[in-house]
Amino acid sequence: MKLKSLLLLFVLSGCMQYVSPAHETWDSYLSGASFMDMTETSKIAKRPVYLGHGGKLLNTNIDKSAILDYGDKATNDNLIGREYMAKLEYELYDSLRTAGVSVERAGTDVVVILVRDAIIARDKGDISPNGADTLGTVARILRKYNSTYLEIAGYTDSMRDATAARRMSLDMAERVGVFLARKEINPARMFIVGRGAARPIAAQDGVGRLTNRRVEIRIAPAR
Repeated sequence: MKLKSLLLLFVLSGCMQYVSPAHETWDSYLSGASFMDMTETSKIAKRPVYLGHGGKLLNTNIDKSAILDYGDKATNDNLIGREYMAKLEYELYDSLRTAGVSVERAGTDVVVILVRDAIIARDKGDISPNGADTLGTVARILRKYNSTYLEIAGYTDSMRDATAARRMSLDMAERVGVFLARKEINPARMFIVGRGAARPIAAQDGVGRLTNRRVEIRIAPAR
């Protein structure tokens, strides 16, 4: 009887809808996050906060066997960084073979593009069960590759009210940030922004509008 009860509890827990915590508590989950674009300047400015929250820079958190014993230090550091990010990219690409989710390379950075309907339920506006699975996979990999900064940026399709678009896009970005923070991703690693209808990646009609409603997680090495 006890075994049946445990199995039932396991099945039910696996089917439970993820529910974001109350909006007024989000600030506590995102303590240490920066609400600005992730630029080279902002990453340098963020470094003391990141280190103060227990973060580790890439060159102090790598496999020492990967360090080359010859050559210029800057060159070697760049090589190590590229290898680190290439492994991260491969793990994300191999683990996120889901409709509406893609992984791209942007220089040294890796970008995970999450179309809104792939992670947010249409009827509730909160993270869907499939979205929770996808973001849980992202969190698992980010815990492993923890010498990285994350820019979590929300976008909408074109809207008449630019203020409403920015508010909606920021809500999506913060919602994803809170989810990751609850999955043990240090919020001091995060830059969170809502860009409204800026930077469309598809036409602003039909399927293109659905594609433009998205969250992008840009992952950069913390140096």
